[in-house]
Amino acid sequence: MAAQKVLIAEDNYDSRELVSDILLGLGYVPVMAENGKVALDKILDDPPDLVILDVNMPVMDGFEVCEALKRNPSTAKIPVIMLTAQTDVESRVTGLGLGAEDYLPKPFHPRELIARINARLRAKELADSLREQREQIRQTFERFVAHEIVEQLLEDPTRVQLGGAEAIITVLFADLEGFTTMAERTEPCLLLDVLNSYHALLVEHIKSNGGTVDKFLGDGVMALYNTPLPQPDHALRAVRTALEIRDALVNFHQQFDAPFQLDVNVGIHTGWAVIGNIGTPELMNFTAIGDTVNIASRLQEMSTKSQIIISEDTYHLVTGDIVAEQAGSRIVRGREKPVEAYLAVRLR
Repeated sequence: MAAQKVLIAEDNYDSRELVSDILLGLGYVPVMAENGKVALDKILDDPPDLVILDVNMPVMDGFEVCEALKRNPSTAKIPVIMLTAQTDVESRVTGLGLGAEDYLPKPFHPRELIARINARLRAKELADSLREQREQIRQTFERFVAHEIVEQLLEDPTRVQLGGAEAIITVLFADLEGFTTMAERTEPCLLLDVLNSYHALLVEHIKSNGGTVDKFLGDGVMALYNTPLPQPDHALRAVRTALEIRDALVNFHQQFDAPFQLDVNVGIHTGWAVIGNIGTPELMNFTAIGDTVNIASRLQEMSTKSQIIISEDTYHLVTGDIVAEQAGSRIVRGREKPVEAYLAVRLR
């Protein structure tokens, strides 16, 4: 990690050198400016981690520099410590009112300056880390979950484990029946319009029920529930999503000619999975992996004519809230043990 840079704006040579020596002793990189204008130019050219401003300087005084920094969004987060021989309360209030994080009167004791520099740089590190977490969360989720969930995540980014964790989740797979056949005889531009219309319908209901759109798989969608935030009723949310989509198809199909009126087949399973950001540092996706995902996918493959096939594990979590029919034991590809399946019919 590169050493942190601290800019010293001070018109007195001896004072600049004193503060510079203190910074070097602490392992920081000092950047010198002999007046406010030079300081502001250097900050804009290469923003430091901290600015130490004398108040009484030629060309631009410390108050003017501080005001310019805090007014500019690109420099507003840089902490400012003001050093001045002006010890009156009014000067202190002015500096703090302009946004300075600290105010130290001259003459100062080196130990006190050291303590304040270290404290401000530690606070900046924490603030930068929190902003990075918030930005990572926003980039990861804002396109795929409801706005309300993103805002909850941003309120407390520490609630989200993006590095990978085991959790019980409900996975929903939805796929368009007959899409491949339709694609063979449909003009590409029209095909894409039809596909995007179906995806918009699926995403609308997934997000309205608090689900996370994990990925698009050609003409299919994978969605997760009970992540990134806990949802005690995650299984019901997933089943309700599927039932709402099936009910919405009646009106949705009216915009299309018969060949484009496709069924949406759904498979849902609840169980343990590993969830987190998976990929490379340059390209990562928040997703889930494990047997739970595979079972949901296989159940969807068995579905026809807009059936909603749910596993026994999911059924036991929603049995009091939905009407379902037994669908018997299903042999799932890649598994020796059959899966007990149910057909979701409607909400109670």
